[in-house]
Amino acid sequence: MRNREYANALEIFDAAVSRSAADPAIRYFDGTLTYGDVDKISDAFAVYLAKAGVCRGDRVAIYLQNTPHFPIAALASWKLGAIGVPVNPMNREREVSLILADCTPRALVCLDDLFDNVISNLETALMPPIVICVAAGEFQSRFDARVLQRPRKLHGRVTLFAELGPGVLPSRPALDDADVALLVYTSGTTGLPKGAIITHRAFAFNAGAFCEVAQLCEGAAVLGIAPLFHITGAVCCLGTAMMLAAPLILTYRFEPGVVLDAITEWHPKFVVAAITAFIAIFNHASASREHLASLEKVYSGGAPVPGSFIERFEAKFGHYIHNCYGLTETAAPTHIVPFGSRAPISRDNGVLSVGRVAPGVHAYVVVEESAAISTAGVPGELVVQGPMVSPGYWKNPAETAASMRPDGFRTGDIAFRDEDGWYYIVDRKKDMIISSGYKVWPREVEDVLYTHPSVREAAVVGIIDPYRGEAVKAYVSVRPGAIVDEAELIHFCRTRMAAYKYPRSIEILDDLPKTTSGKILRRSLR
Repeated sequence: MRNREYANALEIFDAAVSRSAADPAIRYFDGTLTYGDVDKISDAFAVYLAKAGVCRGDRVAIYLQNTPHFPIAALASWKLGAIGVPVNPMNREREVSLILADCTPRALVCLDDLFDNVISNLETALMPPIVICVAAGEFQSRFDARVLQRPRKLHGRVTLFAELGPGVLPSRPALDDADVALLVYTSGTTGLPKGAIITHRAFAFNAGAFCEVAQLCEGAAVLGIAPLFHITGAVCCLGTAMMLAAPLILTYRFEPGVVLDAITEWHPKFVVAAITAFIAIFNHASASREHLASLEKVYSGGAPVPGSFIERFEAKFGHYIHNCYGLTETAAPTHIVPFGSRAPISRDNGVLSVGRVAPGVHAYVVVEESAAISTAGVPGELVVQGPMVSPGYWKNPAETAASMRPDGFRTGDIAFRDEDGWYYIVDRKKDMIISSGYKVWPREVEDVLYTHPSVREAAVVGIIDPYRGEAVKAYVSVRPGAIVDEAELIHFCRTRMAAYKYPRSIEILDDLPKTTSGKILRRSLR
């Protein structure tokens, strides 16, 4: 398997440089950096960080959008044996404070507007010793008002990576496969954010596994619309691009029209993103089959995929979206639909399969809290083992012990396996609704709602009900130009599922709240 050649993420990059130094590594609007460019700039930044006091094992917080600075900062950190800590650029003072207090970074790399609007408001005690501000438009040549920031000095520190003089590290620390590459913080949908430890081995292993199962080709351009601060963007976009010595196409942040322009300009071959991104592209007024013509392999991960939308997307654009499944704690994919295969849909509940186990993964389903392994078709909690599983949460032994058990990582997802080895995710364990004594999985109700031609997005939660204990409530947004009311949608569900499952109330919203990685926030709706 491809990733067995590499013990760590830096080895993947070094190999790409050695065979493709003059080839493009990053496409950013009209700007291009070759693998040789990225190597030199990340060397110079690593020298800058080292002179400022960053040492092996220190944390470097990376508070950026999808700009070229992100991979450069990560590589520079790894060249010092330091740990990259991606921080969601949508986070504000409270969320950033929690992460910085937990990981205590030596340095912080951030966009200048994020410094002005967020970092400058933090308590002094939380401010890292080294703060590097960068301008989002640095690697562009033409003006783009949406991302170009005005370069300036901040307390004498650099604002442009280009201001750094040439630098060559005298020596690099030897990285072991158990060394930490990234601390990736969970989105906090189930509580306070936890820093999942992603080892170099996990990063390298899963980047290679994804390339293998998706049958990705050397040099095939990767469309990086998944946010790099998210595990999907870090491993399945950045990691696979380096593994393939391919260009990674970045567009600052996801906007459907900008993405369509980038596809037209740079002709990517591969994309992986949350299904909400594909829904947004599908509903964009100017999106056409010609826009997506260069794509050869399309994958979705990070959020549940409704089978009915897969069919509509394929009919419009000619591309079948291959499903995949993984978590932050597993460095992304543990289950993937092999390229060229079509995921089956469960006849019992209409759930689309997330795929078969990825290379190196051992997965099984346990019944309730016991260790008993369920038989085919019987739902229970999904447990996974393998080199991609995180060894734990940063400085959080209690949460580590609760999830990373001797028999494997308890995912918190309810799943089942069919007799042919396909896995299906029913729902999050904590999202289960008990109505009139019956278990209702929100995902099943959502999948029915997605089959209605007017529904664009759907989310289902349980609300307090004096008669049933909990009642099923749905929130939906509708497709552009569609007209539908609550009564019609309730009737639609009532005729398609058991009486205890269909929603008793449905609220229609303009848009549903989401994380920036595309997951709909049921907690906010609840």
